[in-house]
Formats: sequence, C-alpha cells, structure tokens
Amino acid sequence: MKKRAVVLKYNKAKDNAPKVVAKGEGILAERILELAQKHNIPIVEDKELVSFLLKLNIGEEIPPTLYKIIAKILSYAYNVIHQEYPSK
Repeated sequence: MKKRAVVLKYNKAKDNAPKVVAKGEGILAERILELAQKHNIPIVEDKELVSFLLKLNIGEEIPPTLYKIIAKILSYAYNVIHQEYPSK
C-alpha cells in the first residue's frame, strides 16, 4: 500500500480553521514525511482521517465535523514541539 500524507496549518490570528497546505500519495507522501521528520514536525498516523483530508483541496479549511479531532491532534503536536524545544 502506498503512503499518503496531508499537511495542515493553523494560524489562529488569520485562519477560521486549520487548512490543507500540502498533500500527496506515493513518492510525494514519502517526501512530505521526510521533510516533516527533518524539521521535527510531529507526525500523526490516522488512515481514515487522511483518506478524508485527501479529498480537500490545497488551501481549503477542514469542515466543522473535524474540528474536535483536529484540535486534539494540533494540541498533541504543540505539546510535543514545546517539550522538545521549550524556547519555541
């Protein structure tokens, strides 16, 4: 099974909701994951969520039905980053 990846970004000062900023399958997904690892960006694996998010367009905000699960993921990522790099 080929890899799949979606990158979300959220800036609470500018965005109404997190949005898709990159996505891909196969070699592109592998490259996205490599870059995330290289830049110490937390990776969360959820096959069902990725399947849904891949249907969204680049720049498109996530739908309200995903707010709760994405909030949990972003909170997890924020905590991981700040535990490893307290000055960020």
